[in-house]
Amino acid sequence: MERNNPDLVDFFNTKAEQYNHPSFIKDDPISIPHQFSLRQDIEIAGFFAAILAWGTRTGIINSCKKLMGFMGNEPYHFIMNMQDDKPEDLLRMMNFVHRTFNSMDLYYLLDFLKYHYAILGETSLETAFTKGFQPTDVNTEQALNGFRQYVFSGKIHKDFPERTKKHIAAPFKKSACKRLNMYLRWMVRKDNKGVDFGIWNTISPSQLICPLDVHVARVAKRFNLLDRKQTDWQSAVELTNYLKLMDASDPVKYDYALFGLGVIEKF
Repeated sequence: MERNNPDLVDFFNTKAEQYNHPSFIKDDPISIPHQFSLRQDIEIAGFFAAILAWGTRTGIINSCKKLMGFMGNEPYHFIMNMQDDKPEDLLRMMNFVHRTFNSMDLYYLLDFLKYHYAILGETSLETAFTKGFQPTDVNTEQALNGFRQYVFSGKIHKDFPERTKKHIAAPFKKSACKRLNMYLRWMVRKDNKGVDFGIWNTISPSQLICPLDVHVARVAKRFNLLDRKQTDWQSAVELTNYLKLMDASDPVKYDYALFGLGVIEKF
């Protein structure tokens, strides 16, 4: 099917409308941040829900609920009051594991969040994603590169385990950055559908990159929206550029269509 075919555009708009709906929330990792109303709780819960988003959606949600429970279902309060001289708070999490993410990775990412919110006094995680970002940037490449460099800055720890670094992807590492692009979609996209939060303003929806995994790539290739064989950053950009032909101001809304077709409808 031709990329600029009006029928294709109508089809994808219909599918995006179908899945960009509150009914989508309960079976998706985005249900975790939707448990909260405080901005910082939404940011932190969403961050971990995105970082842990591989495997089955049921498994992801169960792991995230366990993690939020460890933090008393008040993630921001927990991080702001996390003290080095009270290791019992962290010992409760020592058995936490999700796939290859374990308690060591959790400790270092909690320490990063403590540094950002408590030590630096930042009121939003949005500023962590704009360290290398300019409003004139075509997309979020530098935002994601800057975020990874900030997380693993020597100002927090002199050294981070290599295993933990693998959980924060970046374009300069050639990764498609699927999970962080999904997180940015949650925080940045603004509409009246009730799924994405749209609580960040520095990055525009037009600058977002479509989350790309094997399911989305399979559907995109079937509709001739993606030529590259690799599932990497360049492929994610290529796909997003084609989606911009359908809606330049909000290309990532079609993530709903691609995901729904690939994961839910097994297209």
